[in-house]
Amino acid sequence: MNVSVIGTGYVGLVSGVCFSELGHHVHCVDQDKAKVKQLQNGKVPIYEPNLEELMKKNMGEGRLCFTEHLSVGISKADAIIIAVGTPANEDGSANLTFIQQVAKEIGEHIRPGMVIITKSTVPVGTNKQIKQWIAEICGHELFSIASCPEFLREGSAINDTLHMERAVFGVEDAHAEQILRELHASLNTSIVVTNLETAETAKYAANAFLATKISFINEVANVCEKVGADVSALAKVMGLDPRIGPSFLQAGAGYGGSCFPKDTQAFIRVGKQAGYDMQIIPAVEKVNKQQRGHLFNKVKMALGESLNKKQVAILGLAFKPNTDDMRAAPALDLVESLQKEKIEVIAFDPVASEQAKHHLPELKLANSWQEAVIGADAVLILTDWDEFKEMNLIKLRELMHQPVVVDGRNLFEPKEMEGAGFYYDPVGRQKVDGRLKALKKWENFSLDVHSSAH
Repeated sequence: MNVSVIGTGYVGLVSGVCFSELGHHVHCVDQDKAKVKQLQNGKVPIYEPNLEELMKKNMGEGRLCFTEHLSVGISKADAIIIAVGTPANEDGSANLTFIQQVAKEIGEHIRPGMVIITKSTVPVGTNKQIKQWIAEICGHELFSIASCPEFLREGSAINDTLHMERAVFGVEDAHAEQILRELHASLNTSIVVTNLETAETAKYAANAFLATKISFINEVANVCEKVGADVSALAKVMGLDPRIGPSFLQAGAGYGGSCFPKDTQAFIRVGKQAGYDMQIIPAVEKVNKQQRGHLFNKVKMALGESLNKKQVAILGLAFKPNTDDMRAAPALDLVESLQKEKIEVIAFDPVASEQAKHHLPELKLANSWQEAVIGADAVLILTDWDEFKEMNLIKLRELMHQPVVVDGRNLFEPKEMEGAGFYYDPVGRQKVDGRLKALKKWENFSLDVHSSAH
């Protein structure tokens, strides 16, 4: 098939590259001239494992190209995929400015029989509005509208597309369904065909449920800290129940990224506009926000009464590993809270440094975790990168001013950290303090050396 993908953000670029990998001929369209030039030169503007290599492969084989001209991109297209951003307005509703702009431009070039597929996450009723916007420009409705929401996870987006768990086809006619089936023909996946409204709601509902699991386990973790239970063991017990499952039961700093925060807010707004005030999802958001404050309090407690001029090293700025995305990341709130207390903050992330310069221009950045922790009074771990899981604890303690670790991702075992001489405060697990034990061990070693010298 000939496919046009409008928008080369995260969803659009990954979708375009993957559909070309499946054998389709794909034109990716973006009005950002600089970005298009970068893509034409084989450079990916986002961090996603293996995306650049796959893009170059399909460009070289002639199935993938990039243009800033929509008229060129859709001139031979059987299907047009809309994948532009729908950022949140101040009231939490989805901003459809880019959707409307694209719809009207499609109307200027559309041919009868074309299928317009929306991959952007949009509120209920948007696809019918898109059809109206296009029809106002072209003067007819001889085209089909479909909703095909994406369920990509940053860091594993290529696998999630080429081996997708399910494909949702929200359609208004048989022609749209046929085109969607041809587009996905080479994928081994479960296909669910629905009306437009169900497909539009699907992404919001799925993300809201996953966000609920995260906030739920974080509330459980906070109870575990007070009663002496271990949330990691508890989550394992819960996850063995097939009705619950183990995914998204990792207690920590809370959710972030481009989807969960935006989609939960938009879903709440959808409910209000439909005349229903949700109860659970607003509570999920509240718990997530409070979790950042909970970690901040852990740092304050570890540092003692005097916070001024103390130095805290933050390890991890991206909201999750294998991405450079810092949108709504826990680090944003925590850096701000720490700096308000006159605490000196230095941070390191393996790939998100460039993003950090945009989001946190005043933040001091290190080139390695070793550089970040030099002289630190405490380390705060916010992203579970493998590099941090594999840190040499002896080296970490040697570089720090005080061996204090607040672990927002539960990377280590408390007993291991205690034995290594750390004050270690994880989430929902036993807080331990091995500093005194390490001091006595060092004093005994010094006494033995002194005695042997005489």
